[in-house]
Amino acid sequence: MISQPSRHCTVELQALPSRIGQVRRIVSAQLRYWHLDPLIDLAALGVTELLTNVHRHAEPDKMCTVEIELRRDRLTVSVYDHDPRFPEVRDADPLATCGRGLAMVASVSDDWGVRPHGDGGKVVWFSLPAPSPAVALPPYPVYGSTAAVHADAPTHAPARSAVAG
Repeated sequence: MISQPSRHCTVELQALPSRIGQVRRIVSAQLRYWHLDPLIDLAALGVTELLTNVHRHAEPDKMCTVEIELRRDRLTVSVYDHDPRFPEVRDADPLATCGRGLAMVASVSDDWGVRPHGDGGKVVWFSLPAPSPAVALPPYPVYGSTAAVHADAPTHAPARSAVAG
């Protein structure tokens, strides 16, 4: 289920590898819709790491909720799961192939944390500074604007019949 009131979006899912990629694409599309293109790569990386942690470590199930919320100049991405255990934060070896997820989230975000949620669950979150509206313009032309019209393009080409040759 996806809900999108204004500047808030939630996605409920089972954290399976196939679903993680889908949620990454949903987050990317939502940020594009909000004209926050500069945050897409960082938010997608962070949500991927948090969902991978749910997939690998959460008990008793892999059900979780991803929430993205834009408030003023801050984007917050949160992942809620049903496991009350807080993740272990380790000093990750730069050459390690696993166990670096939260270290990466910490390095790309302004802030992050973990807190209890509900009866026996937790939420792991991170935040990113949102660019000002002047910087967050869409990278594509807006249809109907004069910038999207090319003066040298023909306005109409006559139709040709395939039968008439």
